[in-house]
Amino acid sequence: HSCGRPGCEQPSKTYVYTENDVVLGSYYIKPNAMGPSAHICNCGYMVSAEARRQGIARSLCEHSQQVAIDLGFEAMQFNSVVSTNKTAIKLWERLGFSIIGSIPKAYKHPKLGAVSSYIMYKSLKK
Repeated sequence: HSCGRPGCEQPSKTYVYTENDVVLGSYYIKPNAMGPSAHICNCGYMVSAEARRQGIARSLCEHSQQVAIDLGFEAMQFNSVVSTNKTAIKLWERLGFSIIGSIPKAYKHPKLGAVSSYIMYKSLKK
């Protein structure tokens, strides 16, 4: 299954975080690229607005790192962390990710206009 554009391929795995049968968050994991770069994975996380600031994103990211290792990935890369999302950036940095690049005006913020996005990376090798 594919949507016909790069980066939109079907995830390798998708996980859902629930409490009392209520979905509070989820994430997907997939190779960041195919071929010789397929050892680096990409994840996307979602946490419902009412469930934020409860440690769910941290739990999802920690879980995804173990899943990535179990699937044989050697590193994890986030391709577009919006520069104004300071909460996410701090969390990813606390979990060992580093900003390795910046994409100018990559995100059209509804209030701030075009802002940069960061590429963040973490090696999963011990």
